Amino acid sequence: MGQDRFKQGSGAGKGAKTTRRGEKLKGYSPPIVRSPALKSAEDQERLERHGLKRSASSRLRRTGETTTRRRANMGRISFQAEGIDERRRLPRKSLPNSKNRHGAVNVYARVEQRSRVVENWPSHPPRTRTMDLPGEPVEVISKEEQQKLSSLEMDLPRVAGPIDSWLLMIVMALLCVGLIMVYSSSSFLAAANYGDPSYFFQRQLLSGLLGIIAMLITMRIDYRYWRRLSLIGLAISLPLMVAVLFIGSNVYGASRWITLGPFSFQPSELTKLALALYIADWLARKGRQVSSFLYGMAPFVILVGMILGLVLLQKDMGTAIIIAALATAMFFTAGANIVQFLLAVACGGLIFLTQAFQGYRFYRLLGFLDPFDHITSINLQLYQSLLALGSGGWLGVGLGASRQKTGYLPFPHIDSIFAIIGEELGFLGCTTIVVLFLLLAFRGFRLARRTQDVYGALLATGITTWLVLQAIINIAAATGSIPYTGVPLPFISYGGTALVISLAAVGVLLNISRYMQVPETPALSRRAITQTLNIANTKEQTKQTHQEMTHASR
Repeated sequence: MGQDRFKQGSGAGKGAKTTRRGEKLKGYSPPIVRSPALKSAEDQERLERHGLKRSASSRLRRTGETTTRRRANMGRISFQAEGIDERRRLPRKSLPNSKNRHGAVNVYARVEQRSRVVENWPSHPPRTRTMDLPGEPVEVISKEEQQKLSSLEMDLPRVAGPIDSWLLMIVMALLCVGLIMVYSSSSFLAAANYGDPSYFFQRQLLSGLLGIIAMLITMRIDYRYWRRLSLIGLAISLPLMVAVLFIGSNVYGASRWITLGPFSFQPSELTKLALALYIADWLARKGRQVSSFLYGMAPFVILVGMILGLVLLQKDMGTAIIIAALATAMFFTAGANIVQFLLAVACGGLIFLTQAFQGYRFYRLLGFLDPFDHITSINLQLYQSLLALGSGGWLGVGLGASRQKTGYLPFPHIDSIFAIIGEELGFLGCTTIVVLFLLLAFRGFRLARRTQDVYGALLATGITTWLVLQAIINIAAATGSIPYTGVPLPFISYGGTALVISLAAVGVLLNISRYMQVPETPALSRRAITQTLNIANTKEQTKQTHQEMTHASR
């Protein structure tokens, strides 16, 4: 085949020049393989517009052969353009050698005849039948059709599988524990201030029902459609973040809530979900440009920095840390340049340190260094939290029997609810909460790894990082592991906006789980463990045999 020559005869015109394999054919440009789905749709629309009907003598058969199949059929001669019945196709054979001059003549003659047939179609540009000519690279698909297919991808139906039942059960368990503990930790304050021990519980129960409805809605919507609404969500949340600085309610020196009658709304919670949706879409569209500074790092830093600035103006360091962490995790997962990534993290860390030594945050740092000093001023909440955890022991003092919630521990149903859990349910109750969040992290990151597309993987990574990191910060602050900061415990602490938005985010995760790729052999199955042990034993036996042979040769 390497010495075969293709010669044009009378079918291609007299005086034609021969070409070797690997040389370009004069007057011939490389064909472009068009998408079969788009070609079929365009041809059908063109025929209907001009009132033409395909006949047996003039139709062009549009097949969806792959590149591998077309290369395997290089030796076949297609008579579709000449109107010859497909059943009279020549038997499969290889390309003729230089002695048989009719093979090359027929091939190029039929290419030109097919081109003339296509040219006669109304308002259709000249195009030749796709062939793998010797030495000519073939473009798989045009850029225009790539854009069309990417837009059509959103409309293609997919078969949804079952949801991740383990993830759903973990979240429902956390929600049930949260409702019980909100009632237990807030009953004293609710009775003293509002005359109803179940005041906060009723509001939290209503928020939980709304959150479950939001979760069921987001669980049924294909997560790909959130790409279209991500920019709208960000455009709504950013003005709210600005508005809360002017019309927000100032509580304990911080403006974080917009009050509407008996209800209050925290825009920063909505910003977490909107930012996760938008960054996942933005990074998925960037592709390999994420690793570049001009198109990747610079716009990312500007966007996230602007949002973090608005959050810091609300004096909410905990929320700023969570937003920075979820954005950083998604950016790293998308394939950021490691040098630029480390430089950005270092610069961001310096900015946070400068903010940490200002105002009340500086006193919290001093209190963190010695939690048993200034217990009636800057260390009041931390000291009472540690006292509640220490009083619980292994099994706790009993549900509803906490003494720290009766006016000693500030915010027992919001920021300090983990301390109340430790006092009433003991070390066993705290361990249960920690294990549930660890399982949530495992199912979420496992889901991100098995998602079919980049957008779903990035979105699952961002949402899981947000929920798990928020739980880590709350638990670490309650135990004195980090300086105290006001961050609620997801699904457990009192807070309507946080609960509804968190459950809606879990609904997105559950929808992603309906389209994940399940491996044939799960990692923790008996078959996978047996295969792993067999491979390890085989490697060990091979190593021992090699050592014995080496020793014997010496």
